[in-house]
Amino acid sequence: MKKIILHIVICLSMGRLSAQFDSLQQMSLLIAGNFVDFQVDNLGNLFVLTPDNQLKKYNASGDSLGVFNDVRRYGKLAYIDVSNPLKVLLFYQEFGTIVMLDRFLNNVNSLDLRQLGFYQVTCIGLAYDNNIWVYDALAGKLNKISGDGTLLNQTNDIRPFTDSVPDPDLLIDQGGLVYLFDPQKGAFVFDHYGGYQKLIPLKNWRYFTVINKTMLGWNGHEFLKYEVKMQTEEKKQIPAYFLPAVKIIFMPDFLYVLKTDGIHVYKN
Repeated sequence: MKKIILHIVICLSMGRLSAQFDSLQQMSLLIAGNFVDFQVDNLGNLFVLTPDNQLKKYNASGDSLGVFNDVRRYGKLAYIDVSNPLKVLLFYQEFGTIVMLDRFLNNVNSLDLRQLGFYQVTCIGLAYDNNIWVYDALAGKLNKISGDGTLLNQTNDIRPFTDSVPDPDLLIDQGGLVYLFDPQKGAFVFDHYGGYQKLIPLKNWRYFTVINKTMLGWNGHEFLKYEVKMQTEEKKQIPAYFLPAVKIIFMPDFLYVLKTDGIHVYKN
């Protein structure tokens, strides 16, 4: 899994953070365990990854809903996409493989990206229409494929059109745009057809997400917000009682904090 000390997804406006933090100091649930990563879908289900690469699913009450442990076939899991709770995507970068799971964590299908002609995929993500975006760094192309691997759309090599060669590790399709996030350079922005628009430089951002065209992330000790329309950046200190943390996910009604003893859930 990517080397992330603190990984933050904020689904609230920055203006509400202070009040939300004040009301989130009481922990409502602890899912105990040794976990290295997790994601939360929009239904409140948690998808947690153990050190031996086993993926487990819990509901909002902490009850176990399923396990996916076919780890020997695919190797180390690089990314979990739970944008659609009914279609979970697992990306195994070392083997160039995407595995699609249903809501019970049953294997629905898998795609060998190298067999499809993509030889250096650095990030994938679910598209707004439930197809899959794939960025091939070797070819410098953004591709959209269906669940069976059919190529639906492919851009030209985008590198001649950018001032800086992208090396992204995260892909987000949100609000009518596609974002490739490069931790060293910022967010490369595309339209839904894969047409390159611009690079938004985000200095010292270690994680990135987009909510209604507002960019959110962190720099190790502060929450960061970038308003695309106003081209302004805001910062908010991370409260000390949430640290140290391996990962934090901020949802409208809950805050999820991964620590060494498990996932702490705080209800607003």
